[in-house]
Amino acid sequence: MAFAPMGPEPSFFQALDRHRASLLAALRGGGGGEPAGVGTRLASRFEDSVGLQMISHCTTKKIKSDSLKSVKNFALILKILSMIYKLVQSDTYATKRDIYYTDSQLFGNQTTVDSIINDISCMLKVPRRCLHILSTSKGLIAGNLRYMEEDGTRVHCSCATAVAVPSNIQGIWNLITDAKFLLIVEKDATFQRLLDDNFCSRMSPCIMVTGKGVPDLNTRLLVRKLWDTCHVPTVALVDADPHGIEIMCIYKYGSMSMSFEAHNLTVPAVRWLGLLPSDVKRLNIPKDNLIPLTKRDQMKLDSILKRPYVTCQPCWRKEMEIMADSKMKAEIQALTFLSSDYLSRVYLPNKLKFGGWI
Repeated sequence: MAFAPMGPEPSFFQALDRHRASLLAALRGGGGGEPAGVGTRLASRFEDSVGLQMISHCTTKKIKSDSLKSVKNFALILKILSMIYKLVQSDTYATKRDIYYTDSQLFGNQTTVDSIINDISCMLKVPRRCLHILSTSKGLIAGNLRYMEEDGTRVHCSCATAVAVPSNIQGIWNLITDAKFLLIVEKDATFQRLLDDNFCSRMSPCIMVTGKGVPDLNTRLLVRKLWDTCHVPTVALVDADPHGIEIMCIYKYGSMSMSFEAHNLTVPAVRWLGLLPSDVKRLNIPKDNLIPLTKRDQMKLDSILKRPYVTCQPCWRKEMEIMADSKMKAEIQALTFLSSDYLSRVYLPNKLKFGGWI
């Protein structure tokens, strides 16, 4: 199968091909692309091959129908359960927003609906899509990928323009790609700049995805489905700051709030491609192009360093310690100091060619 346009010579992808071979060997050995490791924290248990998953003896929340404090929440749960029953019975789907607007005055705000749906999903121990409730996608995807949607619509992604991440990831099928790597891009602005610079075309065959910041459920499901189906090496491009690292960790290890669905959402094989704090130092980015860590940044960084999965990632810890010692952070845009297209024409190609991920 061939995709257009053509990218670099096959030798360019040797490091990625070796990396893919090692990931496949780890999968055959029963891992998820990581060395073995287990840890516990609060209501979640950490395993490298899965990420953060809920433990069986975690703290539970009880809603009583005969308590004044709980009666409204109990009534809302029953209301949404009845709607879910009708959706399942009729084999139709609705978004969380659709459910909110069925009685916006009753629910009060979207957050209430979101929280109850998560509670029901956790309580019944089924993914949200099994409740026939979908999320509105905000993510984008571009590159060498084709697939069929549930209704038979053919989607042919392009290296030049992005398409929206589907709202029903479970329904897509017949995924076809010859991509050598999947690049997760933290921010939409960086994603669009890479498209404008023809990065996707020049690095073809490849796939690019962005969740436009903190990824929505569908973007995470799509990244996981691409890994499960195609086993494409997956690397992340995020800002060299605590917020960017947090977003990368969500793709790789999941989040506490969705730990009950970790098996469907996490991709432990994700690697940190950039922007590394050590790269900022190595490239001599001037201090004027860097940003001092705020108190909130420092608290976030300290929190990440205490997480169980960091003990399994000594290289990540070293990078975060460089950031902590310098008390500075850097956005990806800081690379424009070197040249306007340094990111797409020098930084990323070299990192990909020579295996510059951790």
